[in-house]
Amino acid sequence: MILEHAILPVVPGREDEFEAAFAEARTIISGMPGFVALTLSRSIETPNAYLLLVHWERLEDHDPGFREAPEYGRWRELLHGYYEPFPVVEHFRQVASTGMSSESAGAEDREPADTDGIHPTSAAAATR
Repeated sequence: MILEHAILPVVPGREDEFEAAFAEARTIISGMPGFVALTLSRSIETPNAYLLLVHWERLEDHDPGFREAPEYGRWRELLHGYYEPFPVVEHFRQVASTGMSSESAGAEDREPADTDGIHPTSAAAATR
């Protein structure tokens, strides 16, 4: 599996518009061959920055697959006008993992974190 990573620098003041456009755009990408899952997270320290993580079965499913598909034109129309500067996209292959599995990565499946961001069961397991 391949992980696509992009920091999306949204023009300040347009965050709500961007999130509304992304709600439509995610239906486009989620229907593409080789798409597995995505998360979009908003930075706490830099509220106009978003982290986009997309899991693909293979690199080719994203590029050239999605990027050369007709649906990419609509994705571009919906989102590309919000970025300044344009984001850099990189692809990663996992080499190690501890903690959450891909099946339990959803926030609704996790225990709430303490104020320091550490999940209590993870911390307990790490000290055993």
